[in-house]
Amino acid sequence: MAGIWLDVLDEIARTCREHGRGDLLQAVRQKRTQLLDPSLRVLVVGEPNQGKSQLVNAIVNAPVCPVGDDRTTVLPTVVRHADVAAAAVVQAPPAGPGRGADAALPGTEERTPVPLDRIAAGVAGTLGRRPGGGPAYVDIGLPRALLGAGLVLVDTPGSDEVAAVGRAAPVAALHRADAVLLVSDSTRELSVAELNVLLHVTRSHPNVLVVQTKIDLVPDWRAVAERNRRHLAEAGVPATLIPVSAALRLRAAAADDRALNAESGFPALIARLHQDLAGKADVLARAAVGLTARTVVEQLAAPLRAELESQQEQEQSGPISRLHAAQREVEELRRCSVRWQNTLNDEMADLLSDIEYDLRDRTRQILREVDDAFEKADPLVSWDTFQEWLTRSLVEAAEANHEWLVQRCDHVARRVAGNFARYGYDVLPPWSMNVPEDVGDRLPEIERPSIDRFTATQKVITGMKGSYGGLLMFGLAMTLAGMPMINPVSIGAGALFGGKSIRDESRQLLRRRQATVKTAVQRHVDDFFVRVVKDCRDAARQVQRMLRDHFAGLTDELQEAIVESLRNAKQAADTDAAARDQRQREIRVKMTRLAALYEQAQQLTAARRAPVSLEPRV
Repeated sequence: MAGIWLDVLDEIARTCREHGRGDLLQAVRQKRTQLLDPSLRVLVVGEPNQGKSQLVNAIVNAPVCPVGDDRTTVLPTVVRHADVAAAAVVQAPPAGPGRGADAALPGTEERTPVPLDRIAAGVAGTLGRRPGGGPAYVDIGLPRALLGAGLVLVDTPGSDEVAAVGRAAPVAALHRADAVLLVSDSTRELSVAELNVLLHVTRSHPNVLVVQTKIDLVPDWRAVAERNRRHLAEAGVPATLIPVSAALRLRAAAADDRALNAESGFPALIARLHQDLAGKADVLARAAVGLTARTVVEQLAAPLRAELESQQEQEQSGPISRLHAAQREVEELRRCSVRWQNTLNDEMADLLSDIEYDLRDRTRQILREVDDAFEKADPLVSWDTFQEWLTRSLVEAAEANHEWLVQRCDHVARRVAGNFARYGYDVLPPWSMNVPEDVGDRLPEIERPSIDRFTATQKVITGMKGSYGGLLMFGLAMTLAGMPMINPVSIGAGALFGGKSIRDESRQLLRRRQATVKTAVQRHVDDFFVRVVKDCRDAARQVQRMLRDHFAGLTDELQEAIVESLRNAKQAADTDAAARDQRQREIRVKMTRLAALYEQAQQLTAARRAPVSLEPRV
């Protein structure tokens, strides 16, 4: 029957080799050697003062392990069959680099014989152990039929004692045991620490027993045993509990009392050990291979699952994410191209409208000042002063308008460049626009309008025309009174009317001159407005073309760089996706094989017997 589980174990070893796990391969090989060994290695563990050593003595019916409060157990004690009783301290050589504590080669241990009456000193570590050496244990051989059948008992130090001396028991390592006996006395229920130990042990050992000792000292040991079984069931520990009394067993052996021996509970324990010894090559081996397969599969599958999860994370942050980022950059550049063109067109349209309105407002203010000035001033008198003021005012208006144009063009350039702010560098064009110094020279020169003058001849004629009417009117009126037509009164009236005519004509000529000047200034200002607006529009259009060409070139550069990045990202993503898919397929194949191996191993345990409750008959 060994061929079935042995084939599965060899398949587990091949799987470990394929996965490159030399540590697991070594453990599987050790398990293979252990399962092929016909002896049953039983590891006795437990807390101090629970009766472990006395239990071993009762099983072999010999005081091989020292007991008592004055005894200190430091080294493990291995009790096996020998034709002649003998004891020795076996010590491995010091652990070298790359070699663990359990890696001593067979035949390299140092054996120091220990007299049978000095076994207690050997177990205490004070006899036969060389300082600076490797792990050590006490090896005791006894001529006992139970041991001759293949049973090997390993008594381990209590956990508190091991902690006190600061070293573990490597020879009695759990992975080298075929069965584990956890010893707990009847004075209390199983502790949380003991349950945790059982949970840990049952994960790697198919055959675990809980031996409840000292039932001869506790009258209600059955209630304690029942509560302990309930604790085991609640904790999910598949272990059988067997109550025993080593004292009764030794007393029964000394008196050859079968009834007392049955009352000690040891027949059930011995029967269970015989059963495990007989079933090691089949039932126990199947269960051990099943647990080994579970352990190996878990350790081999864990990095595979982690790698799958890591690949999923890399898919979000690796070449695929860079490809998506590059695609987003392309779309963002397209939107940026539309945005900056719209921004440039809208800003330049607003700029031209604002510049024209600003110049119109300035010229209207000048014309209002001209109207106010020539409501009273005579162009004949103040033309030179007025012409100088008008030229200066128009030049100032043109310079202020051009200065505002420069500021607005710089604002437009920064607004358009703001669309490229996310690319992280200065994108303003290397340009400078200043107010031209020859604005006054480029403005049209105002021409002196044709102004009517009131000459002396015109004044005489105008006076004569006015005085004639007055002289005639008053002369005729005076003739009715019998006076001659030309008399002092009529002459005075004629002079009065002549002076009035001269004054009226002079005022009319002044209004005509003022109107003529206003009209001429209006035409001149209109010509000025048209020319300056034309210059501003030309300058603005030139700036617009320059900004358009600059940002179009910048967009082309960015597009070329982003497209190149997109191309590289796509190539890297395709390569990474292919490699990742190939690796995922390989991982899935390995996971499938591990699952099949696990199922094959678990089928071995289908025929394993269920744990039975063995209780002594009193």
